[in-house]
Amino acid sequence: MSTRSKAPLPNPFRLHRGGELPGGVIAYETWGDLNAARDNTVLLFTGLSPSAHAASSAQDPRPGWWELLIAPGGALDTNRYFVICVNSLGSCFGSTGAASIDPRTGYRYGKHFPEIAIEDIARGGHAVLEHLGIEQVHAVIGPSLGGMTVLAFVALFPQAARHLLSISGTDAASPYAISLRSLQREAVTLDAAWQGGDYLPDAPPRGGLALARKIGTITYRSAKELQQRFSRTPSTEGHDFAVQDYLAQQARKFVDAFDANCYLRLSRAMDLFDLSQHGEPSTLFRRSALQSALVIGVELDQLFSIEEQERIAMTLRAGGVATSFTRLDSLAGHDAFLVDFASFDVTIRRWFDTHSPLGVTHAP
Repeated sequence: MSTRSKAPLPNPFRLHRGGELPGGVIAYETWGDLNAARDNTVLLFTGLSPSAHAASSAQDPRPGWWELLIAPGGALDTNRYFVICVNSLGSCFGSTGAASIDPRTGYRYGKHFPEIAIEDIARGGHAVLEHLGIEQVHAVIGPSLGGMTVLAFVALFPQAARHLLSISGTDAASPYAISLRSLQREAVTLDAAWQGGDYLPDAPPRGGLALARKIGTITYRSAKELQQRFSRTPSTEGHDFAVQDYLAQQARKFVDAFDANCYLRLSRAMDLFDLSQHGEPSTLFRRSALQSALVIGVELDQLFSIEEQERIAMTLRAGGVATSFTRLDSLAGHDAFLVDFASFDVTIRRWFDTHSPLGVTHAP
């Protein structure tokens, strides 16, 4: 069974860095069924740009961004687990964000949408659980921005998850990542169409948003992968090289799908997150209900270094959480969780089999 729906936020929803949202909602999709004990939920947070459509369903047969993992018999086995994927608060795929209508004015929020924090995204996911009457999840999972969100989720709701899976996240953004994201935001705001954030829906700052995505794409993949995939192959689209065609294709997809104001707020939220603002991190984990954790990092990840993943794992262990740390050798770099499904399937499947609430494992 799968559903697509929206959960209401507390009204008003007071934000972590000030301001509030009236009548806010969180879009989410589910797969599988909640069992009688209500202990088989997996809560999934996304990266910066994906929607809640992590897998196909009868309502929406399009392949999702984790299609091969969320399925009967998959790593997130929908025969065993009730999987919930939430669209981040502040995004533009159903959850309240800058592209939404402000009920107080009848117009899009646009530049007037308040600042979003990673903590607000975590609280949005918890609001979905409250809406569904779920007090504690079997596991909370997140890649990239979602890997940051799962840490905030445990800090804010220490009894709400028994297991945690962080993929290519961080407990505080590095200066390198902050520098790159600041350049991406600057590319958007220097576009003449930006209009101080007052651009019309049909006239967004396409050039700036496209450049921001191109910069992002370079950081999401590894230099070795780009060399292997493209080398110096000539362009077929009027550029000099095929790799430039690839960047242009990725930019077009993003510009056609994502709102610029939403992008800027989510990007800045990643920069500002610092788990230590909630207290000494290992103490936070020690006070939580976490029984185990899995941290997955990618050796060639330029944006969220393998050292950051190791730091998360060490902090979890210092907090008394039985923690596994997996270093994946994938050419895809930071984007490995979106493309290298075989590696992630094996790692996540093994971990879930060890910590199944039903005491059974996947069929061989």
